[in-house]
Amino acid sequence: MSEALHRLPPWVAERSRSLAAGDALKRRLRRQTLVTVCEEARCPNLGECFSRGTATFMLLGDRCTRRCSFCSVDTGRPAPPDPDEPRRVAEAAAGLGLGYVVVTSVARDDLADEGAGQFVATIAALGQAIDGVEVEVLVPDLGGRPELIATVVEARPEVFGHNLETVERLTGEVRGRARYSRSLSVLETAAGLPGASLIKTGLMVGLGETRAELSRTMADAAATGCRLLTVGQYLRPTRRHRPVARYLEPAEFEEIAAEARQLGFQEVAAGPMVRSSYRAESLYRGDEGTGASLL
Repeated sequence: MSEALHRLPPWVAERSRSLAAGDALKRRLRRQTLVTVCEEARCPNLGECFSRGTATFMLLGDRCTRRCSFCSVDTGRPAPPDPDEPRRVAEAAAGLGLGYVVVTSVARDDLADEGAGQFVATIAALGQAIDGVEVEVLVPDLGGRPELIATVVEARPEVFGHNLETVERLTGEVRGRARYSRSLSVLETAAGLPGASLIKTGLMVGLGETRAELSRTMADAAATGCRLLTVGQYLRPTRRHRPVARYLEPAEFEEIAAEARQLGFQEVAAGPMVRSSYRAESLYRGDEGTGASLL
């Protein structure tokens, strides 16, 4: 790999220096034995979000049953689900004064319901703890099982998210046991359910995809009924992970966002530092300039 790819471009490096911020929120989360994807995935926006008192809660522990080449979450044998976790998430969200809460999880192929029940319990706990709360879930593929997808959607989260992450050709290399067609079916099944939530997906770029492949992937996602899209630059968490193939220029993200809107996406956030849960409430509400603010 070129030595230049070991050096972050300035529009990425400037935003990546704030990882140590938000220590007070970190301490609060540790006291409540809660996990955030912000920390486990080494998100470059962690400092900004934690200093603003926001975080994306990660259910079912900090060990995933899958190993993806882009992700820094630990792989191993997870602990059994903690029945008190939904209450603690709701308590923490209420303590932070959150009215919009994003909840994700590790993949739990070891569980009979693949973790769907923990999402449902957490949505219910949040509703009891916070009047008028709005919830966004970002689920693993749940084995592509329609009954599990329906279980989560029927709990009435405002947004149901599942990330495609990358183009079809690279899915096996990047996402391990995931399947491109299965992820599309998750989005399509969720979008087709009565009273469905807004459906959302996220993509990373700079993994080695071509522009034509990215266009096809966005078109495939739009065809499922997905209406919210995030597109961000892949950043290598450690040297053990998949290297970056290319850093896209900010102007390229503007072109990608314009194309996505033409394909029928209702709201799009595209930029080097965009992540699927970053400023999720702004994307959900369609705040003007959301995409630009995430560059």
